[in-house]
Amino acid sequence: MFRNKRIILFVVWLIIISFVLSTTLYIVVSADTTTPFANAAVVKTTQEEDWNTITISAAGDVTMGRDALTSYYNTFDHEVELQKKDYSYFMKNVKPIFENDDLTITNLEGPLTNAKLMAEKQFRFKGEAAYTDVLKQGSIEAVNLANNHMFDYLDQGYWDTVSNLSEANIGYFGFEHKYLTEVKGIKMGMLGFSGWDSSKQRKETIKKAVDDLREKGANLVIVSFHWGEERKYMPNQTQKELGRYCIDIGVDLVLGHHPHVIQGIETYKGKSIVYSLGNFCFGGNKNPSDKDAYIYQHSFSFKDNVLQLETGQVIPVSISSVNHRNNYQPTPLQGIEAARVMNKIRKYSLELAE
Repeated sequence: MFRNKRIILFVVWLIIISFVLSTTLYIVVSADTTTPFANAAVVKTTQEEDWNTITISAAGDVTMGRDALTSYYNTFDHEVELQKKDYSYFMKNVKPIFENDDLTITNLEGPLTNAKLMAEKQFRFKGEAAYTDVLKQGSIEAVNLANNHMFDYLDQGYWDTVSNLSEANIGYFGFEHKYLTEVKGIKMGMLGFSGWDSSKQRKETIKKAVDDLREKGANLVIVSFHWGEERKYMPNQTQKELGRYCIDIGVDLVLGHHPHVIQGIETYKGKSIVYSLGNFCFGGNKNPSDKDAYIYQHSFSFKDNVLQLETGQVIPVSISSVNHRNNYQPTPLQGIEAARVMNKIRKYSLELAE
């Protein structure tokens, strides 16, 4: 009988401990807005004091302004008026994240120009030249230009954008431009491409650009692709082929955008391929049904300029700080909402491994 009481007492204690552990786990997961990503080969070791770590943040589509045929009410331009041209408003909720990294990259999807002549196509976006200050005040240091809207206002819109970015001391890459910068003594090179096909010619173009950056001393090479299909949550075969090809030729990190929704992250040969970051500060839609997005952070640790360790993590965000419309103010998610988006990313990422 005494033995039976001990068994019952032991079972009760197991139940209590299980409840406490499960409750604690729920609190940790639901409260954490900066969650290490399980499929990104996050490895933690004791770092030597002389290691040099660089952290890069990447976010998706930044479209400032509006489409030429869109009514003014509730657009990005209207929000600028409502905020009395306070350009710090747009990145206010993510700036603390970007200020604490070493480099922030986004996809600039649309020109910053006062040009009038536009391309003959369905959607034509542009923002005022003054909107460059949104990037500057938001602590965004570099942008990809290689996308399907950068020439919406033809050559003038494109070269106005390059000029405006240069004046603001914001790096840019894509099309004919490569960006090479030095952070903490480490040279980082960035390239941007459209990824609509995986032809031999396109691969040769990519390899030539990567080799050129390496010859110029780049310790890290990051490639940004505008690719995939809109509103598709899984990458197509072209995305997979191009992303993996980049890793095969020595690229350190691949970033993707264009689908306007999030896609998963693949670890390939120890490197990360981020297939779609989703929208971010997106003036292309007044109220998209899916406002989920994420910031991807990747840290590279060097010793004597030799890469020793990489870690990646995801910060779930909404592209708007309110639910009923897009107010163009990306905001980190909290609690259950952060866990929900993380679960989506995990699901899509695990499906990539199947």
